[in-house]
Amino acid sequence: MSLTSRVAGPALLLSPVLVFVLALVLVLGAAPAIAEDCPAKSTQMDDIIDAINAAPGCDRAMKIFEACEFGASGDVQFGAAVEKKCEGDFLGRLTAPKKQAYRHEMRVCDRKYRNESGTMYLSFTAFCRAEVAQRYSQRARKTAGASR
Repeated sequence: MSLTSRVAGPALLLSPVLVFVLALVLVLGAAPAIAEDCPAKSTQMDDIIDAINAAPGCDRAMKIFEACEFGASGDVQFGAAVEKKCEGDFLGRLTAPKKQAYRHEMRVCDRKYRNESGTMYLSFTAFCRAEVAQRYSQRARKTAGASR
């Protein structure tokens, strides 16, 4: 057996796998992102916060946050507005242990990126906190819907 046949053999066996992986990367990479345009009047922080506050509910507020995010420290204010909107669905009705669990999950978000530098990590923290509030809101609405 020549050196070239020994080297070419395994390479030929791997080539269908490599072709598949490359095709998958190209297909997924080429898929257009379905992102909503920011529905606020402008990209000014106050207009975005107004749009979040005017949202009919928690999930819509979160969608606006996602569509209008800055990816930096400005997202902290957007996330706080989403938290407030979502907390209206559940915070007053949580039992003491569940309220404690909620606060614990928020602290986990606060600690998650605390040793990272850069304003994008403030954005990540804001999204983490908003997602926690959204989850609690969804559970509360699901429970309320089941009890009707």
